[in-house]
Formats: sequence, structure tokens, C-alpha cells
Amino acid sequence: MRWYLRNYNKRDNMQLEEIIEKTNQFLINEIEVEPDCIYPSANLKDDLGIDSLDFVDIVVLVERNFGFKIKPEELADVHTLEAFYHYIEKKVQ
Repeated sequence: MRWYLRNYNKRDNMQLEEIIEKTNQFLINEIEVEPDCIYPSANLKDDLGIDSLDFVDIVVLVERNFGFKIKPEELADVHTLEAFYHYIEKKVQ
């Protein structure tokens, strides 16, 4: 029982560092963003080249990696990678 509670609490209190690491990994490996382009102020569309088809893939990847579904209306004000990290952080806590 303790093991379950320990892991449950870890998932609920996912650190921003872990979110950044997982997000960067799937952006590089699955969306094929160049690692040099990944920095907090990078614009998702302009700097990272993420298009509407990539966003569909990102929705699936976020659900797989973080356990929640993205609501498109919630991303209306998310323009930078840093804002995306914080959006995920808010949703997993």
C-alpha cells in the first residue's frame, strides 16, 4: 500500500523539471523538432515549426505522457514553449 501512495503522490506532484524533460523528449523524438530550437521563449509555431497536424500528435503525446486530454480552447493563449510547460504543470497538479 505504501508503494502505491508514494507513486500516486509523485505523479500528482510532478516537478516542472520532469515535465520539461518529457515534453522536450517527445518534441525531439516524435515531432522532430531540432534540439537547438528548444528554449523556453521559443514560439511553438514560428520557432519550433509546429503546425496543426503536429498539434494533433501533441494532444496524443500529452495524454500518453501526462494522463490528461488537452482542450483546444485552453491552448488559445499558449504561444511559447515555457507557457506550454506551465499549462501541463497546472493540469497534472
